[in-house]
Amino acid sequence: MSLKSKWIYILFVLLITFSAGSYGQKSKSQLEKEKKEALHKLQEAQKILKETEQKKEVSLGQLNALNQQIVASQSIISSITSEVSILNGEINEHGQVIESLEMDLTNLKKEYAIMVYSSYKANYGLRNLLFIFSATTFNQLIMRTKYMEQYTSARKKQLLLIQQVKESLIVQIASLEKKKENKDQLLNQEVSQNNNLVTLRKKQNSLISELKSKESEIKSELDQRKKAIAKLDKLIADIVSAEIKASSKGASTDKINMNARQSATSKAFEGSFSKLQWPVSTGFISSKFGINVHPVYKRLKVPNDGIDIQTNENQEVKAVFQGLVKAIAVVPGEMRYVVLVQHGDYFTVYAKLKKVFVNQGQSVNPDDSIGIVNTDKNGTSELQFQIWKNNQKLNPENWLAKK
Repeated sequence: MSLKSKWIYILFVLLITFSAGSYGQKSKSQLEKEKKEALHKLQEAQKILKETEQKKEVSLGQLNALNQQIVASQSIISSITSEVSILNGEINEHGQVIESLEMDLTNLKKEYAIMVYSSYKANYGLRNLLFIFSATTFNQLIMRTKYMEQYTSARKKQLLLIQQVKESLIVQIASLEKKKENKDQLLNQEVSQNNNLVTLRKKQNSLISELKSKESEIKSELDQRKKAIAKLDKLIADIVSAEIKASSKGASTDKINMNARQSATSKAFEGSFSKLQWPVSTGFISSKFGINVHPVYKRLKVPNDGIDIQTNENQEVKAVFQGLVKAIAVVPGEMRYVVLVQHGDYFTVYAKLKKVFVNQGQSVNPDDSIGIVNTDKNGTSELQFQIWKNNQKLNPENWLAKK
């Protein structure tokens, strides 16, 4: 291999190594971020479960918190597995680079030894001087002098190449050892999380067995929930219909006739799609929008006009967007206090509150406190959150920022 070729080779090896490292690092950073987010969710769910477990009776709230822990734990394991896979690829690449560098170093040393030996033989008995001064013409003398200079320069470059390959080899070996160490740490984390997941699943099965023994009680609670949802649905529909009727001045329409200020608010609210802040600072979605399958009795269907967010006891509920408090009401049953905030032709609904801090007609901004979430007899603290556009129910999960 020529000196020029070796320079190109080394630069290529280093470029590929550093580029692969940068690309892998970005992927690993994303995985590490996801792992931290999942760990945060796991810790949140653990705290919420601890609160619900203070009640002696088992409840769906406990099962929801436990299910959330399982999902978070699975997400952590998935991130770790992906990280290990990336590291395995990088370790393999580093091994190949090290093997190539070691082979190249051996070849470079052999070539340098030949050059040194040839130089020694040439210098023995002043053969260099004889070689130069035995030239028959001046031009030949100049050419032989340049040849000897190039030969000396080549030896120096060869020595420099050897040093550079040595240094690169040291860096690659250190990087390889670090990656192996990181892999061992990740594998230990994975074992720990898998053990935790096994424990959670055992607890989940035990909890489901206990809840199955309370079928009549759960069905009764479900019937009460359906009644509460129907009452809340009628309350909101009546308020929205009254607003449409008042704004249309008797004209037949199913939309609010907005003024300029309301139109601007509505447009701004629309622009917040998938970016709305959560109405509570901690918690997880325990029941999704639409028809849900019961977590214990799979044949039972549970309707939901919004989403339920299970959170900590005495959690403060905040407005998700600027608007006007259109109504405050009490719905008998689990919905308790309800606050409806208008944002042009959009409405946000906050139900299952035990305290309310706003008044009808009051303007609110994001982060303004609306009330305190209620905790039921089973120790479950849960907020019912809805979003309407005119008389159409929307899926709030699509509007909230990802956690």
